[in-house]
Amino acid sequence: MMGDHGNSEDEDEFQAVDVSIVTGPSSKVITKESLLAAQREDLVRIMDLLSIKEHHARALLIHYGWDVEKVLAVLVEHGNDELFAAAGVKVVEHDDGPSSLQFSSTVSCNICYDDVSATEVTTMDCSHCFCNDCWTNHFIVKINEGQSRSITCMEHKCGAICDEVKIRCLVGARDSDLAEKFDRFLLESYIEDNKRVKWCPSVPHCGNAIRIEVDELCEVECACGLQFCFGCSSEAHSPCSCLMWKLWSKKCQDESMTANWITVHTKPCPSCHKPVEKNGGCNLVRCICKRTFCWHCGGQTHDFYGCGRYKDKDVEMDTQSAKRDLERYMHYYNRYKAHTDSFKLERKMKKTMHNKINKLYESDTSSKDFSWITNGLNRLFRSRRILSTIKQDLFEDQQQQFEANVEKLSMYLEEKFESYSEDKFKDWKMRTIALSVTTDNLGRNLYEFIETDLLGCFKDADHKIAPYKSKGVEKASEHHSSLSI
Repeated sequence: MMGDHGNSEDEDEFQAVDVSIVTGPSSKVITKESLLAAQREDLVRIMDLLSIKEHHARALLIHYGWDVEKVLAVLVEHGNDELFAAAGVKVVEHDDGPSSLQFSSTVSCNICYDDVSATEVTTMDCSHCFCNDCWTNHFIVKINEGQSRSITCMEHKCGAICDEVKIRCLVGARDSDLAEKFDRFLLESYIEDNKRVKWCPSVPHCGNAIRIEVDELCEVECACGLQFCFGCSSEAHSPCSCLMWKLWSKKCQDESMTANWITVHTKPCPSCHKPVEKNGGCNLVRCICKRTFCWHCGGQTHDFYGCGRYKDKDVEMDTQSAKRDLERYMHYYNRYKAHTDSFKLERKMKKTMHNKINKLYESDTSSKDFSWITNGLNRLFRSRRILSTIKQDLFEDQQQQFEANVEKLSMYLEEKFESYSEDKFKDWKMRTIALSVTTDNLGRNLYEFIETDLLGCFKDADHKIAPYKSKGVEKASEHHSSLSI
């Protein structure tokens, strides 16, 4: 097991350079078990602050996107009345006196116009009263339509939110499964309506959600190990903006690339017009429709004299243009694929590195703090991610120098340093620390060049990127509730 040990001067210098190190995790993993507790925390804050019931607090938070700070801001700026009215919340102080319904044996429902027993009607906070059958039918329709989170009163022009306890009671009496579905929708509203919480996009789904505590523009790592962009739920892609990453992903998956390949490597049959690929040396090719034509000119007879004459055809220009576009795309795609594959392989080094560090703890080395090794590995991951997303040669010199250092750092960390002698290990340590810091500085500079010089020319919020972090994508910590449920 790893213990706590003091840092040497080398590690202190290493840490001093890393200005991106944060004091604590800025994201939390919310599991199925902790989802109710996480939601309950926000509910209790609003209930205690405004002295209201749970279903009122939930309606407020759903309306304001589970943003407690926004609820407080509206409260301070506009007061209780406007805060409640905007969310359709009716907080009524019920007196303890007898209700008028208690003196009547039957009540006329204004929906179905039937006279029903006073015990078979329900009154909501907005004071509107209808029979239980009409209320139940209304709730069932809304739940099946996916409107469970904000079911309003049936009265014309009444936007009051119905009491979830009464909804659950009435629906459960007729369909217990639908009542459970209603409860699930209310619970999941904490994720669906909350801009600071998102489901992990893992496939198959791990069942976890991630809640961020700071900026929405960030990249996170779920407990299942998946790293993704919180903004667009794609794989982590900074310094590439979400919009550019979306376009690149579409280009990689789009059939247009296949069509481009067909344009370059095939020619249409002059008879059936289907694309034909030449798979032999003879320039007289035969289509599956049994039409024979010349590969050079597309003529239906093999007239070498006609083929030898120069013809300025737009088709040839289009073919050459398509070929250049394909070659350019393949150049960047191959680079992207190579760095992505390297990243996946290097990620497997984490377990190997952990075993190597444990062996160092068991050895007789003078220093027992090896956090700089883990930091170097994280910087390697971060740098490899940057290289995989660069699709332009605008910073060629910086990029080549950065790439060379990344490959060298990868090579250093793959060495069997756990078996080195004391002197050789110290030498490897100093070289690794120096290279790690240099790589981090180069990566940071390249990142800033992209953010300022490339993306900075776009006056568009869609091209903002997550902040640079030397340690790479931060792993979300487990959510622990301070409340008892």
